[in-house]
Amino acid sequence: MDDLPAIPLSALQHWAYCPRQCALIHLEQAFDDNVHTLRGNAVHARTDQPGLEVIQGMRVERALPLWHDELGLIGKSDVVEFSADGQPYPVEYKHGSRNKAADIAACDELQLAAQALCLEFMTGQAVPEGALYYASSKRRRIVPITPDLRAQVVTTAQAVRAILSSELMPAPLQGEVAARHCKACSLLERCQPEVGAGLHWREARRRLFDPDAS
Repeated sequence: MDDLPAIPLSALQHWAYCPRQCALIHLEQAFDDNVHTLRGNAVHARTDQPGLEVIQGMRVERALPLWHDELGLIGKSDVVEFSADGQPYPVEYKHGSRNKAADIAACDELQLAAQALCLEFMTGQAVPEGALYYASSKRRRIVPITPDLRAQVVTTAQAVRAILSSELMPAPLQGEVAARHCKACSLLERCQPEVGAGLHWREARRRLFDPDAS
């Protein structure tokens, strides 16, 4: 599967949060900032700078490049801690509190699991767990890398690849999920979920200038 087009690890988290958001960012190359993204940027200000340090005998690497050739994934970690025997332990930094709604927290867990699979592929070492560090709480939440999470990484990568290949814009979220997710999304105005209704974005543009289109 070495010929698979690489998918950014962040795209998996975006898809889990909202497939339409994922397509806007990774298909339309659209992104806007709001208070939530700016806070996230502030949290990542240090971890985005590549670096290595040894803390109490443990090697700690920041902004470590990650990849998985068989799944076609590429990205970088926030922090990876390596034990004395070389076993990697990924730590993903997030803004906000560790007391997130379960469905939103699950998006973070999926991204962390994808990092774990990349580290396993790169090092040959098992990665049975990682951690999410939430800046507001200043605490970690341990996340076991379960078989279910591993399967979700594979199926989500396939879904992202399919939408990028088809160039179809997914429908907006609806109901209670939309009420929770859309209000914090920096792409809300660009997305216009009330009028999007799952249109093929590029086809809609072509039809706009086609005098024969009904």
